[in-house]
Amino acid sequence: MPFHDICILGAGPGGATAALHLARAGQPCLLLDRAAFPRDKVCGDALSGKVLAELKRIDETLLQRLPTLPWQVASWGIDFFAPNGRRLSVPFTPGFNKATNSAAGYVAKRLDFDNFLVEEVRRQPAITFRENVDVAHTERTPTGGWRLTDKAGQEVATCRLLLVANGAQSAFVRQVAGHELLPAHHCAGLRAYYEGVAGLSPDNFIELHFIEDFLPGYLWVFPLPNGGANVGVGMLSQAVADKKINLRQRFEEILATHPALAPRFAQAQRQGPIRGFGLPLGSRHQSLSGAGYLLLGDAGSLIDPFTGEGISHAMVSGRHAANWAAQAVAKDDCSSEFLRNYDAAVYNRLGQELRVSRMMQRLLDYPSLFNFVANRAANNPTLAETLSMMFVDIDLRARLKQPSFYLQLLFGGKKRTLLRAEQGSASKRG
Repeated sequence: MPFHDICILGAGPGGATAALHLARAGQPCLLLDRAAFPRDKVCGDALSGKVLAELKRIDETLLQRLPTLPWQVASWGIDFFAPNGRRLSVPFTPGFNKATNSAAGYVAKRLDFDNFLVEEVRRQPAITFRENVDVAHTERTPTGGWRLTDKAGQEVATCRLLLVANGAQSAFVRQVAGHELLPAHHCAGLRAYYEGVAGLSPDNFIELHFIEDFLPGYLWVFPLPNGGANVGVGMLSQAVADKKINLRQRFEEILATHPALAPRFAQAQRQGPIRGFGLPLGSRHQSLSGAGYLLLGDAGSLIDPFTGEGISHAMVSGRHAANWAAQAVAKDDCSSEFLRNYDAAVYNRLGQELRVSRMMQRLLDYPSLFNFVANRAANNPTLAETLSMMFVDIDLRARLKQPSFYLQLLFGGKKRTLLRAEQGSASKRG
């Protein structure tokens, strides 16, 4: 097998993004995936504004093509439903006009979106892409690189630097990086596709329902093309175990009996099975690198603790991984000391947002406090916009350094922050 400077495990959004940025920089790489594309991936399927910003950073034509494709719907905001039933509608762009504004978010099945990125990968001569390759074992070589083998012990590839983007269940993450699956920082989820769900937003607002007798879990309803919807539930694995919850049973019970949701699902038809998945949450700071490797996306436990959103964080980590991997190869320095620059870059961009989301996640343990926040947000533009900022490409760091922000957050403000101006400047940061 030929030797490669950089090998990427996993062709999901994180791995594909890393490969595409490397190709743009003129750095060849090997990209391996155990599946063949297009392939399904259990997910909520929401593409936030941060995803759009990362597409633009790869190639602006990708962002221009996305709205023209039949497998997506433009989403203009999010509806939060508090435990008391109060709905908080937060548009991604305040005062949006669908005739003149570009959508700040989309919803698309991972089957289609991941393949959209992989199709771009296939166009790049600098990327050697191999599908149906299951890397079962990794071992260090005498020269400090990696030897990759399959289950039969046959060599798959050798490389100098390994970018690990093969998900939450990665054997490398557990056996080499030493990450433990801690129930307090892991979410159990279920997802199903439905057709005929009544009451979907005409502006395709995505829905997050925080139901009092299901806390600290939540239920989502994300609209899809042709009247379809991605519907699912998520709850901390620790809570599932402590409360002995049958997640599948509770999911079906909520759709059948909840006063607001049952009428909407009375005539809906489920398309295919209910599928389960696990989400390693970014609710604690973990090492993202070591000697000769970088962890991307789910493999680095970078999923938003409050919303469960992970696609954009995988793409952000993919971009930074490509940058530091190219530098490591150029400097011939794949040491753990040098690669810690990657950790710093990722957490500099995402760390503050993950901390804010962790605080929001903790509200789920206090329904009355959650209700209070929802009630305040309805009359507080600053708080509502802060929730919106979790889904669009706005860097929270600068805003959280301003003392006036906290006064507005607590007591409201007469003047609405100009999100468009911040969106324009956000692309220059991180």
